[in-house]
Amino acid sequence: MKNDNELIQQYQNGSIAAFDELVRRYLDEVYRFFIKFTNDPMDAEDLAQDVFLKLHKSLKKFRFEAEFKTYLYRVNVNAANNYLRRSRWRKWLHLDQSPEQIDDTPDIESEWTKSEVWDAVAKLPKTQRMVVMMRVTQNMPHKDIAAVIGVSENSVKSSFHYGINQLKQQLGSN
Repeated sequence: MKNDNELIQQYQNGSIAAFDELVRRYLDEVYRFFIKFTNDPMDAEDLAQDVFLKLHKSLKKFRFEAEFKTYLYRVNVNAANNYLRRSRWRKWLHLDQSPEQIDDTPDIESEWTKSEVWDAVAKLPKTQRMVVMMRVTQNMPHKDIAAVIGVSENSVKSSFHYGINQLKQQLGSN
């Protein structure tokens, strides 16, 4: 079984099968990241597809300065940040409201709460937002997050602590 770097090198030399193998290895992980983040299978699927389209283009220039998995996490976080920006505009312009009557089911409150939490996460400063997203959705260790965003492990711990405290303040007793 070839490691990620070998597959990337093969892809850079023209092997589409090598890229397909990378997709097979990481598709479930990327999809799970976005399903936890969006709680919407369609959005999660779209975001995962976007990530692999970006990888298809960018891996041609991959320089092997970081582990592929670190690079992949970074692409995931960037896609999540873009999603948050887009959804913020959608809500501001009221494009997320459907004209039909909403069915009052027990899940609506939990969906509203999740939406409120992710809206609060979107308001965090960039570094805190990235750290909180990676810890919460991927349960990544501080050390790995530090490698992804290029800061010290202590900085990650501090950003997580301050990010969580800001979320608590924003969400109040919820």
